[in-house]
This record gives sequence, C-alpha cells and structure tokens, in this order.
Amino acid sequence: MSHLNYETRLPLGQATIEHFLGLPAHPTKCQATYVWIDGTGEQLRAKTRTITTKPTTISDYPVWNYDGSSTGQAEGINSDRYLKPVAVFSDPFLGGQNVLVMCETLDHEMKPTATNHRHKCAALMQQAAAHYPWFGMEQEYLIVDRDEHPLGWPKHGYPAPQGKYYCGVGADRVFGREVVETHYRACLHAGINIFGSNGEVTPGQWEFQIGTCEGIDMGDQLWMARYILHRVAEMFGVCISLDPKPRVTMGEWNGAGCHTNFSTIEMRKANGITAIFEAMKGLEKTHTEAMKVYDPCGGADNLRRLTGRHETSEADKFSWGIANRACSIRIPRQVADEAQGYLEDRRPSSNCDPYLVTGMIVKSILLNGHSSPSPKKTKLIVA
Repeated sequence: MSHLNYETRLPLGQATIEHFLGLPAHPTKCQATYVWIDGTGEQLRAKTRTITTKPTTISDYPVWNYDGSSTGQAEGINSDRYLKPVAVFSDPFLGGQNVLVMCETLDHEMKPTATNHRHKCAALMQQAAAHYPWFGMEQEYLIVDRDEHPLGWPKHGYPAPQGKYYCGVGADRVFGREVVETHYRACLHAGINIFGSNGEVTPGQWEFQIGTCEGIDMGDQLWMARYILHRVAEMFGVCISLDPKPRVTMGEWNGAGCHTNFSTIEMRKANGITAIFEAMKGLEKTHTEAMKVYDPCGGADNLRRLTGRHETSEADKFSWGIANRACSIRIPRQVADEAQGYLEDRRPSSNCDPYLVTGMIVKSILLNGHSSPSPKKTKLIVA
C-alpha cells in the first residue's frame, strides 16, 4: 500500500470511519473538543478530551493545558499554556452529546496570551451593553487544493473573467458547493447563527454570514464557524484560504473581506438614521487605528486588498456612503429609505480577528467620548 497516494488510500478507510462514527453515542460520557487561536492570531488548533458527565454550564468545563511552544505562544523552557472555556457548541462531526468548546488562551500566570483578544473585547462589550450592540459578519474565503491552487482554476493560465461566478449556478461557474452545503448544515447543527451563504465574484470563492449576534457572541460564533469550515474542507481533501488577496488572484479579481454589519438599539429605532450618521465621526477618528488591527499583519494584508478598485475603498482614506461599495462604511439603500437599521464596515480583511474588529467598532462609536457630528460635516459618497 505504500505506493498508493493519499487520494487513492482515503476511500479505503471510509467504511471503517463511518462504522465507528455511526455507533450510538455514549450514554453519559462526552467528548469535548477544545478549540483555540494559536500564536499567528489567524490559525486554529484543537484537541479532544473525555468528560465523564456533560457539564450544564460553560463554567463547569475544566480549564485545560497545552504546549504553547508548538503553537507559537511560548518557549520550550516554559511551555505550558492554559485553555479557558468560554463558549460551547454541539459537535456536528461526532454528534450525540459531544461538544466543541471555544477557549481563551492564558499564559503561565493565567493572563491573556498575545493573541487572546477576546478578553479585552468582552470588557468593551460589557461597557457598551446598554446599547445592545448587534453584529453580523460576512466571511469571504477561497477553496484551494493542498498546493494552494484555487479550486476550479486551470493549473496553467486563468479562468474566464469574473462576472458569471457571483451566486452562479452550473459546473462551469461553481466550484466546491459540496463543501459549502456541508458547512452550512454543520453550523446549524452546532447552534451557530448562520444567516446564509453564496458564491462570490472570484471562481472558487464563497461567503457565509454569521448573525445576528449580540456583543461578544459574535466573535465566538465566527471563530467556531471557521473551525467547522476548516474541518469540513479537510474531509473533502481541500483547504480554506482566508488570505485577503492570494498571489494567484493579484490580477483583475476581487479580494476577500469580512464585511461587518453593526447596529445599536438607537440605530434600530424609528429615525435611527440619525444615530447612524453620528457614528461616522467616531469611525473616522479611529480609521488609522482600525486599519492596524483589521488584519493579523498590522494592516499589511489589507493594503493588498483595499486599493480603491474591485469594490473596495482606499486603505488610507475614510469615506462613507449610501449603497456605495467603494466606501469604508456603507449604509444600505434600504436602511436609508427606512431611516433606521444598521451600517456596514467594509474594511475588515477576510483573515481578521472578529474580537478585534467588533471591539474596535464599539470603541469607536460608543466608548470614545466623541461629540455628535452633523451629517453635513462628514464625507458622504452616494452611489
């Protein structure tokens, strides 16, 4: 069997896998898969343990440890790091009463690690709780082979120009729908608020939306939805790229973002458009700071995407407009017509940390202590 490649060997074990995963779930014991963000601030890690009786609250899940020197979060001479459970979801892979557990990472002094941005985000959300901040995040991604080549792209040359792929139907314009539909169903099983999915502008590129989520729940759900996506892709023998502008797409192809919808109770009320207009001053004030945290590379990844072309704004300029996808902040046409609703921050990259993004939005609009601006004094671009 050593001469067989991976693709040939994979199906031979499938019946065995299906047999054992098809066995009845254990009546009392629970397999808990702990999921965490590693030292890159972008990749996820996971490991599983048996818990004798499934806990009823998140605080009952035990703190666990891991080797931080193997995840870029510690040195070998002091490698132990801790996993603190913060959110739990039903496990769509193992079924039964088994669970996926989202965790914060803590160092040897039980303090947040460098890439644990949830801790600070939770504090910001608590400060803003009276405004009932709601979020929805639109996660774009590219399905690629294990050699990082986009699914459906010819190995030499390029596919037909973009235009027919967005929300497309047909084998010449849709690649990887099996992954997308499996992921959607798995998220529903897990209890994640997945709102929808669609094919995107670049061939092999897709999007799913998570929301509506209130406060810290947004980051927890998007990170777990990403974990499930990577796991589903693994089962199909492909990979997921969250790169905002992969090298192969540097030509006339749209990049990938994570557009973030936001509203407060004030924005959702009648004539809430006034509160939406007022939010622009705070967002403009923190634009430079936001651009530094809207991707894991301190803004470098977004510079490849936010060029002012391909439905993006320019990275060094703040703008907002109604129904304009070339702005930093878009107010949907329906929101403007109804004079209430939400705004869309189009700046975050596809590989952003949702804890940083949602925390920055709340800080910019609700916690910066800025005065309320007049809509006439801010830069408005109407489509």
